[in-house]
Amino acid sequence: MSEVAIVGVGWSGFRSISPDLSFREMMFEAAAMAYADAGIHPRRDLDGLVTAEEDFHEGIAISDEYVPDQMGAVLKSVHTIAGDGLQALAAGVMQIAAGAARILAVESHSKASNILNLPQITALALDPVFQRPLDVHPIFIAGLEMRRYLEATRTPIEHVARVVVKNRRNAMRNPRAAFPADLSVEDVLHSEPLAEPLTRLMTAEPADGCVVLVLARGDVARSLTGRPIWIRGIGWATDSYALESRDWEGARYLRRAAELAYQQAGIRSPRRAFDFVEVDDTFAYKELQHLEALGLCRPGEAGWWTAEGATEIGGELPVNPSGGCLGEGHLLDASGLARVLEAVLQLRGEAGPRQIPNAHTALVASWRGLPTATGAVAILSREP
Repeated sequence: MSEVAIVGVGWSGFRSISPDLSFREMMFEAAAMAYADAGIHPRRDLDGLVTAEEDFHEGIAISDEYVPDQMGAVLKSVHTIAGDGLQALAAGVMQIAAGAARILAVESHSKASNILNLPQITALALDPVFQRPLDVHPIFIAGLEMRRYLEATRTPIEHVARVVVKNRRNAMRNPRAAFPADLSVEDVLHSEPLAEPLTRLMTAEPADGCVVLVLARGDVARSLTGRPIWIRGIGWATDSYALESRDWEGARYLRRAAELAYQQAGIRSPRRAFDFVEVDDTFAYKELQHLEALGLCRPGEAGWWTAEGATEIGGELPVNPSGGCLGEGHLLDASGLARVLEAVLQLRGEAGPRQIPNAHTALVASWRGLPTATGAVAILSREP
């Protein structure tokens, strides 16, 4: 794969509610920070923009038309991904690798506090003939999948609760996090039931925020900064949309995405290849399911691994030192870029009190969210 690096990062938020900022103002704030970090002027240096957003979440048709102005990308090429931000990163990598751009910005944002009917909007993604007429909250899918995962892998529910305890505690070291907390396993298990066995504290709360990354071709990256973060591999995949035919035990979409990313990066032993992992944990059981799909442990082992402390910041393989979606908040389409942002800061040694010592290589994985079966994986490193 052609050399592509992240040379600048910026963000706005993350907050549970931001009545003082519009999504355009959040984008401007994050973009200005990213461009300053990269040492570029967007009107002079930027070749294009990739944005990840959904019209249903924005409340505006053709919402990508509202992106270029505050990003400094007027009369630049704009590529819109109706999916997760990590998929937008993949699109940006492809454009640079294909020679279509030298420098690109990748953007995604969430103004979840503006959405008053998020469950109803999410339900519109269900099959209109067989599923939507049930008229139930779409979180039932997560409850069913969690139950199947626990039974198939014999994972105790207490291990799922430990994911919440760990990630919310990690968030206490993260000034970006919207939901830091010191919780106990009992707090998590006894919180409000949503879709049995899923409880409220096992579910990431929506948050407002924006993340902007600046990507550059290898030679350009070296000229811009002495600390580029290289994208060594990237992959994404989508499983069947049909609930009746998808894999309820594992996450085949992420397993396939990881295979593609590992192949690009030449990784054969994932467990020994990474210094830390940032992975989607929109629901706490998803962190365990995703760790297994990524090949970091065998099915049924992720919960025990977590219970033993191996995924703590000081453990064998730290997982979600940022606090993940559970701690930072669920940024809707920007959740994948939030995982990348943390990875970049860790690899640059800028993560403050949650810094992983001597971090050189990171694994980042995202999930598009309910009711989808789409995931993406990126491998980031201090070395090309």
